[in-house]
Amino acid sequence: MMESPWDIDRELGFHYYRTESPGTGGVLRDLPEDFEVHEIAEHTYSEGPYLICSLKRRNWDQHRAIKAIASGLGISHQRIGFAGTKDKRAVTTQFISMYKIKAEELAPLSIPDITLTALGTSQHPIRLGDLQGNSFTIRIRRISDSSLFSSLDSFQKSIREGIPNYVGYQRFGVSRPVTHLIGFEILKGNYQEAVRVMIGKPGSQMEDHEQEGRACYLETEDAARCLHLLPPRLSLERSVLHHLISNPGDFLGAILQLPRTLRSMYVSAVQSWIFNTALSMRIRDGYSLFEPEVGDHLIWPDGRTDTISPATIHAAKVQVKRNKCALALVLPGGSNIPDIGPDDRNINAILEEKGITRQMFEKVSSVLDTKFAGSFRPMLMKTDLTYEIIDGDLLVRFSLPPGQYATTILRELMKADPMNMV
Repeated sequence: MMESPWDIDRELGFHYYRTESPGTGGVLRDLPEDFEVHEIAEHTYSEGPYLICSLKRRNWDQHRAIKAIASGLGISHQRIGFAGTKDKRAVTTQFISMYKIKAEELAPLSIPDITLTALGTSQHPIRLGDLQGNSFTIRIRRISDSSLFSSLDSFQKSIREGIPNYVGYQRFGVSRPVTHLIGFEILKGNYQEAVRVMIGKPGSQMEDHEQEGRACYLETEDAARCLHLLPPRLSLERSVLHHLISNPGDFLGAILQLPRTLRSMYVSAVQSWIFNTALSMRIRDGYSLFEPEVGDHLIWPDGRTDTISPATIHAAKVQVKRNKCALALVLPGGSNIPDIGPDDRNINAILEEKGITRQMFEKVSSVLDTKFAGSFRPMLMKTDLTYEIIDGDLLVRFSLPPGQYATTILRELMKADPMNMV
């Protein structure tokens, strides 16, 4: 294991790399076409009210793309379902469902860099998690030292064995990593402060108008004045400010103006930050990510979980070695958080330090209309990675299951400035 030198990594809980070889460096997403994502899913079609479509988009934020499609069709964005959130600066292909829309209604729809293809109808919508995974084709440009290509075969072996399954940069942001900070305030019921962070907290790379608008809100919390300063592209922030102009002081109502999936993402980001931090603490404390210990948790492919006791430690080691199950950490939520092994104790210490309780997750579940019961997440991510060298650039291909992040693989490979990773 090797410590990361980047401040933003430590801020987001990514304290370590598994591999100790120098990274390739380089830059992601010089062009959106450098980062291609294809959703892997199987859908069956029958008579039903939901139109299933393939959505291909280039350089579109997903929430804004969904709103643009809804607006073009004259429907609420809540009638559109999707299985997972994809990257913005990329070319992505995924499945969406649309309630009571017919295939012929798509013909007049014309949105630059968005292609919708009707595939069939279904009795059921597409919901979050309705996918098998994602496949990636990614081109890394401006490699700092091409001699490092000689270590790629060794890197392939390490990725097959597994690296820390950190929740990636996209969940938090890099130039403006605020998603989990907003989530902490929502959990505590500090809705005014959550809006203050959402609108006002500055980032490292902002245009003048954005910087001026965010600074205005930090200083004055004057929604009308700041609305005129924020650029139109910040449509989510602007929708919050519009609500506050019409409903002064209704900060929870302002948050509820945001899409349901985005509201839930704030609290999920808290869970993700705690996972990353606890995983780094396990590495810091010298515990293995490959060898089970008494008190560790196991997760099976079907989602079943278990806790290792002295009586089951031998069997657990055999099962993990055979890849029948994986070591996992708790993602805290409304359920009771165990206090059995050192990982549990670290997680409970983090929650206590941050002033977060189980009851807060229970309450926010009803407030945001999304259940945060808690779950388990594997400590390791593994994949078969292939590569080509094209004109001095590195082209990599791999697939990941739901909930795992391509940028976590690329971070380990490149060891580059995180600002070059988004």
